[in-house]
Amino acid sequence: MASEARARRLAERIKVIVAQALEFQVKDPRMGFVTITDARVTADLREATLFYTVFGDDEQRGASAIALESVKGVLRTEVGRQTGIKHTPSLTFILDALPDTARHIDELLQQAAQSDAELSARASGAQYAGETDPYRHPSEDAE
Repeated sequence: MASEARARRLAERIKVIVAQALEFQVKDPRMGFVTITDARVTADLREATLFYTVFGDDEQRGASAIALESVKGVLRTEVGRQTGIKHTPSLTFILDALPDTARHIDELLQQAAQSDAELSARASGAQYAGETDPYRHPSEDAE
């Protein structure tokens, strides 16, 4: 088992190697605008998981996923060549859900701001239902 720091450093190095290889070496026409967002390596340094995003619609995401699976061997060879470690980790690509989640949170925050503005507009001219001061005061009770 490798140390956690070594696994983290290797993950960062793999992320950079794969991103550069996708930019300069892979010429697959199915590949969209792919960004590698994160990489994680298991503690035994045998498997690497790479998270990616694709700029575009669902069709481009699907085509990019197919293209990444087809060039996985080339990318693994490049990782092994540039890292020089004894066993090159196998690569797994996972579409990163972070941009979709962030977009959903932004929409929810926008809805909350609109409902707050509506509530504030309705409450601007509101008055209390009962007396202005509904509490008893001891001076009034003595009289």
